[in-house]
This record gives sequence, structure tokens and C-alpha cells, in this order.
Amino acid sequence: MRQLALALVSILVVWNTAAVAQQKKLVFIILDGIPTQDLERVATPNLDQIIQKGGYTRASTGGQTGGYSESPTISAVGYNSILTGTWAHKHQVWGNGIESPNYQYWTIFRYLREARPDAKLAIFSTWQENRTKLLGENLPQTNFLRLNHSLDGLELDTLRFPQDQEHHYIAQIDQKVAEEAATYLVTQGPDLTWVYLQYTDDMGHRYGRSAQLDAAIQMADAQVGLIWQAILQRQQMGEDWQLWVTTDHGRREPDGKDHGGQSEAERQVWIASNASGLNANFFSGKATHVDLLPSFFRFYNLVVAEHQERELDGVPLTGPHSLSNLTLVGKGKNQLLTWSPGRQSETLSIYWSPTDHFREGGQDEYFLLGEVPSDEKQYALPPDLGKRAFFKVLVVGKYNSANTWRVSGKHLPKK
Repeated sequence: MRQLALALVSILVVWNTAAVAQQKKLVFIILDGIPTQDLERVATPNLDQIIQKGGYTRASTGGQTGGYSESPTISAVGYNSILTGTWAHKHQVWGNGIESPNYQYWTIFRYLREARPDAKLAIFSTWQENRTKLLGENLPQTNFLRLNHSLDGLELDTLRFPQDQEHHYIAQIDQKVAEEAATYLVTQGPDLTWVYLQYTDDMGHRYGRSAQLDAAIQMADAQVGLIWQAILQRQQMGEDWQLWVTTDHGRREPDGKDHGGQSEAERQVWIASNASGLNANFFSGKATHVDLLPSFFRFYNLVVAEHQERELDGVPLTGPHSLSNLTLVGKGKNQLLTWSPGRQSETLSIYWSPTDHFREGGQDEYFLLGEVPSDEKQYALPPDLGKRAFFKVLVVGKYNSANTWRVSGKHLPKK
């Protein structure tokens, strides 16, 4: 019935297919707190359709366990890692309180708004603070970012959605959010849309691995189906639509209820997409949350400022890449950079910077250390560099760059 309603809406809209041909439209959906093994166990026919068009992979969140980029496996932390393409030591969201985010690390919404002031941006969310705090709408710190449309805050409307112990009101809000998102996609065709649905996380916390969680996953899949059908209708106009669906964290074993730590089960997430050209090297269990933003950039053909690109912690999940998994190992005078090379051999340029002015709105000066064939997979840093308590290393290739930090003592990230 809902699909029929969407079809009728689309008939009423007069499309100008020539004007919108091959416009790039992106939607990403976060389904809160769905463990990978539970998603893979439960029937999800709508996600299956999306995956058939593109692909599916197990992935990870949480940064480097025990390292400077370690990030709590908590909802808002995961959302902001996706939005900014950086881990918590940079974006400074350490919990759901979202106390002091560092807006120097832009979200995809701000990147697109600054690059294309006429872009149509939308959010549909069961949690209002995704817009007000993470995106920072209309804050001076985000250059007064404005969205074209938003639907959120329904969780605060206790008259329409009276709260109950079983959190059925959240399920009702999720349904409303999904329906409104689907209708808006069909009728307005926004350039960038974020949809956030919460009910699966509520069932996970309350019941863990259970029939209730299974039912919530199936409900979420049906809601994704509404959005997917809207996208399919818009694609008939000749528009290029890319959809990404993921979750924000796993859950702690053995009961599958809580999260926040660095266990393998809590760090494991998943990503599904209809995107073409998915990189098989990453879409085989190596992807992370921070890889999504560079993937969005590649879809939009969006070129960002060099000083911002240097800070990204991920690599694109589509198309070719130069290197990934950049790591600094060793201590003192014996520190070694290692990486995984791309399929094509090339020359990589290696730089370092002694400062982190970026986090305060400045720029860091980088100095060339040397050049090395990507196939060598490693580079020994100069011994004198190892004496420093803090420095950044940047490796630049033809298709992407990667960065890693040396952090110790007072330079450790504040949590």
C-alpha cells in the first residue's frame, strides 16, 4: 500500500528528465546497533536487493585498539566518524552527550554545502541531536550550515508518541521517519540525505540476541525498502543515485546487549550499498566507518582543500587506491611506516609535520622525507624524528593519501 502511494505521488510530479539527467544523489542510512551476525542471520529481502546491485561487507569501527585513534563503540561517536571521515581523537565526540565536537573536521553536509551552495540537503532522524549537535545546523562553528529539509525531534513529542516501556513509540517514530524520507526523495530528489532509525538499538539493549531484535531488524529492512523503492523511482528519471546502509556499532558477547568497548564483537559493523565499482580489496572485511566519507567524495567528484584531505582517516571504497592501512610501528630511533599497496605500482611521497594546528583552525606545514615505490610496503623514518613526542606522517599517492600520527605524553587525545 505504501509503495502504491509513492507511485501515485510520483505520477503527480512533472519531471524534466533532460534537466536532471545523471545528477548525482546520495542517501546514507544508519540502522542503530545491529550486530553483523544477527543481520546475516535474519531475512532482509530489501537489503538483499540493494546488495545485489552493489555489495556487502563486514567492516569495523572504533579506530586503532590501544592506539591514539581508539574510539568508543558508542552511537554518536560512530555517527560522527562516518560524517567526518575521522576518528574521535580528531572530531572529539566521545559519547552520546556530544559535549565538545571539533567542527574543524567538517561533515559531508558542510563539505557539500560549501562546494555547492545550491545543493539540496535533508535529514530524517529519530534523534534530534544528529542535526543540532553533530551536523551543527545554524551554528557559527559550522558557518551557519542550513539544511533544506529536516524531520526529527519526534521523540520529544510525547502527545503524538507517548512513551512506553517496550519502546513501541520509537518503532512508530522510525516508521514515520522512513515514510517521510521516502516521500521527500520521490517528490524533491535531494542531493544528500541522511536517514537514522533507532528501534533496533533499543531492542538490542533490552533483549539482546532475541526474537524481539530479529523482529526489529525485519522492521528496519522494510523501512529501508520504502527508501529503496523511492530511489528506484527517481532512477527512472536518469538520475544517478547511490545508497549506503550501515550500523554504528556491534554488541558485547555473549548476550548481545551492551557496547562501548573494544571487543571484536563491539567493533564489528557492516556496510551495504548499491554502488558500482566497489573495491574488492576493501569490500572483503577491511572496510571501516571512516572509509565512507572519501567514498562519498568520489561519488560526487568532490575535490576538497588539500589541508582537509590530509586529515581524512579513511580511503574510498570505490575505484582504485594507492595505499591503505598506513601504520607506524617501533619506538624511539627505530620507527617504521608500513602500508598495504594498491594494485598498481606507483611512487609514494612521504611527508611529516611537527604540528597539529588544524584542530584549532590553522594549517600544518609538511616537509618531504622521501619517495618510495608503493610495492616496498614500508619506509624507515629518520632516527632524529623518533625523538619527538608528537608528529604527523602523510603518505601521498596518485589516487589517495593516508596519514598516521606519533602521539605520546601530553599529546594523547583528551577524552
